[in-house]
Amino acid sequence: MAGVFEVEVDGVEHDHGLEHHDEPNQFDVSKLSPEEKWRVEHARMHAKHKGHEAMHAEMVLILIVTLVIAQLVLVQWKQRHQKSYNLVTLFQMWVVPLYFTTKLHWWRFLSTWFIFSVITAYISYRATRKPLACTTPRLVYKWFLLLYKISYATGIVGYTVVMFTLFGINLIFRIKPEDAMDCGVSLLFYGLYYGVLGRDFAEMCADFMASTIGYYSASGMPTKHLSDNICAVCGQPILVDVSEEGIIENTYRLSCNHVFHEFCIRGWCIVGKKQMCPYCKEKVDLKRMFSNPWERPHVMYGQLLDWLRYLVAWQPVIIGFVQGINYVLGLE
Repeated sequence: MAGVFEVEVDGVEHDHGLEHHDEPNQFDVSKLSPEEKWRVEHARMHAKHKGHEAMHAEMVLILIVTLVIAQLVLVQWKQRHQKSYNLVTLFQMWVVPLYFTTKLHWWRFLSTWFIFSVITAYISYRATRKPLACTTPRLVYKWFLLLYKISYATGIVGYTVVMFTLFGINLIFRIKPEDAMDCGVSLLFYGLYYGVLGRDFAEMCADFMASTIGYYSASGMPTKHLSDNICAVCGQPILVDVSEEGIIENTYRLSCNHVFHEFCIRGWCIVGKKQMCPYCKEKVDLKRMFSNPWERPHVMYGQLLDWLRYLVAWQPVIIGFVQGINYVLGLE
């Protein structure tokens, strides 16, 4: 349906035909170019909000005060009750994008979100079972390590595409700047979002696994004797010698002389964050033995993930709260 309307710009009223269809200067908005439509909408917005400067200043003040108070509350919550803060943040990181992308019909994101959710839900279910299956630690580690590598590579590719677009390299391949920038920003967001979400889910699974993994019970007494060629995490035989190079995975020996499958001990010390032997519970400096992708990211990358967590999980809640205050006070 074609729309025609009236706008007042610079003190002059321009009639675009909401009511006066018989005047010669009316025109059909549907025939305008996107840039011309944007200019008309921009003019309408200025005409609508003209004379509301005091109200706008009050709204900005409410926004700034709310952001400061919310930041203080979140910092105190995280310091005093970190576990509940992490769980609520993780839930919002997982659910908030679902609401907006469903509303905007971004089916590509929804399909990747659904695949991620199904696999991660299964992994999380396995990690929270008691008693813990012997193959669960390596399964948890392998999935979240794969997710980390994919998200990190996706983010790097997205960042590269954005930089190439800024330098005009996309024109060599006859790609429009807006298309190249959309692709780069989308890939960068995918990489960062699933990177931080995967890391948070890995930490949650680690907290559940830590209390049930290993040969020792909660009392510290061994549940069974460990042979020299048996992995203390999964209970399966070790087929590759410590000095040999394995085809699929290597064998590691800790300073306490207990040996483990590579993925099992990585699932214990990296995802499980346990700095001790799963069998004898001797303190071991595992950071020197393994390269931990979750503990050794680039400083700026880690800060970017924290910023994204705040932006996705808490910013929509804060903005919604500000809009509620404006509505109660009658501000528009």
